[in-house]
Amino acid sequence: MTQLFALHSAYGLATAAAALDEGLLGEHGERILVPFVSSRVPETSVGILADPALSSLRDRFDRVEDLSALLGPLHPSSWKPAAADMPLLRRLFSRTWSLDGDDLEVLVQSPQVAPARTLMMLFPHARLTIIGDGLMTYSPMRVRLPHTVTARIGRVVHADVVPGVTPLVGSPTATPVPVSPLLFRAVLAETATGVDDTNGLVSTLKGEPTVLVLGQYLSALGLVSESEEVALQVRMIDRAAELGPAHIVFKPHPAAPPRLSDALRDRAAVRGAVFHEYRGALAAEMLAERIDARAVVAGFSTALPTVQAVFGTEIEAVGADTVVSRLAPYENSNRVPATIVDALTRRDSRFREPERMQLLIDAVGYAMQPVVAGHLRARAEELLTSIRPSDRDRYFASERLSELRLPGAPPETAVRRALRPAGGIGRVEQARLTALGARRRIGRAWRALRGR
Repeated sequence: MTQLFALHSAYGLATAAAALDEGLLGEHGERILVPFVSSRVPETSVGILADPALSSLRDRFDRVEDLSALLGPLHPSSWKPAAADMPLLRRLFSRTWSLDGDDLEVLVQSPQVAPARTLMMLFPHARLTIIGDGLMTYSPMRVRLPHTVTARIGRVVHADVVPGVTPLVGSPTATPVPVSPLLFRAVLAETATGVDDTNGLVSTLKGEPTVLVLGQYLSALGLVSESEEVALQVRMIDRAAELGPAHIVFKPHPAAPPRLSDALRDRAAVRGAVFHEYRGALAAEMLAERIDARAVVAGFSTALPTVQAVFGTEIEAVGADTVVSRLAPYENSNRVPATIVDALTRRDSRFREPERMQLLIDAVGYAMQPVVAGHLRARAEELLTSIRPSDRDRYFASERLSELRLPGAPPETAVRRALRPAGGIGRVEQARLTALGARRRIGRAWRALRGR
C-alpha cells in the first residue's frame, strides 16, 4: 500500500517521522511526502520542503512531491474544486504521482480545510489517517465532514504531549495512536543537529540559571491591542523573574515587531536579570533544551506542554485566561489549546490529572461543536454539575450554556423564554404564525357560512 503524507508544519512532520520510527503506521509499499505551505503569504515563510533542519526527516520518505508546484499559482488553501472536476483531477494526480487510488492511504493535517480535505475527497477509496499538529489535535472537528470521508478515517496519530488525554479530532470513530514523548524527543533533537545559530549564547549563559520566554504576537490575532501585547509580555518577564534566574532568553514571534523587545529588555534589567534575544531557527522546545532552561514562560503555545512532557521542564503561562475569555466565536479552534495550557499551569487548577483534564476538554469540545461532538453531551453535563462556579465562568460562556440548555446556565428571563426557539423558530414568531393561521381558518369558516 502506498502512503501519501500531506503535511504543512514541522511539528506535523516530526510527529509523522516519530510514528514511522516507532512502527506505528504499519506495512507500506511506498511513502510519499506531499509538503505544502499553509501561510497566507507563502513567500514570507520557509516551508517543510525547504527547511534545511528538516532534511533528515524528509529522508524517511521514498520520494517528495511538491503540492504547491503542481497547484501554482493557486494557493493550496484555496484548492476547492467543484465535484464535477474530481474525476478528472483524480486521473491527473494518479498519473502525475503514479498512484493506485484503490491501494492508497492518505495521511493529512488539518482535515477540515483545503488542501487536506480536498485530497481526502479526491481519492474516495483511500484509507484516511489524521496526523496531529500540536494542541489543535485535541479540538473537535470545526466542520461536519461528509460520511463518505469520516467513515474512512481510521486513526489519529499524535504526539502524546498531554499524557493520558485523548484528542477529540476524529472522535468517536477514529482510533487514537499516541507517539511516545521519548520518540518525539529524539526526532526533535534530530532537527536541531547542525543548527548552531545561537551566536555564542550558550557560552554566554555560563550554565547559570536561565528562563526562556516565548512571544506569540496575539495582537495579530485580534485578541489584544498592541499596548496590551507589550503589557502581557512584560508580565511574562515578571513571571520569569519570580523564578530567580540570572538570565532571561526571549524568543519573539517571527512576525512580531522589534520594538517589543526594547520594553522587555528594560523590564528584565529592573528585575535584575540579563536579557538575551534569540531570533534563530531552533524550535522553542530545542532552544529550551540547548540553553538548559529551568522553566519556559509563554501564552498558550503548544511548546509549553510539549517541553513539559518531553523534557520535564517547568512551565508557566501568562495571559491564557485572557485568551480564553476573548476568543470569539466560542467555537474558535484556539479555545482548546488555550484551555489546556491554562488548566495545566494555573496555581489553583483542579484539572491537571488526566481524568479531570479529559472531562474538561470533552465538555469544552461539546460546547464548541454540539453537532459534530454530540456524543460528548453527557460528559459536558457531568462536568458542569460538579464544577466550581469560578471554573465554569472561566471556560464556558453563559450564553452558550443557555443556548445548549446545559447545567449552570443563568436563569431564563421572560424575554429570553419568549425568544427561545421551539421547533426551529422563536416563540414570538411561533405565536405570530399561530395567530395568523387562526385568523385564516376563521376567514375560511365565515366564507363557508355565507356560501362563498
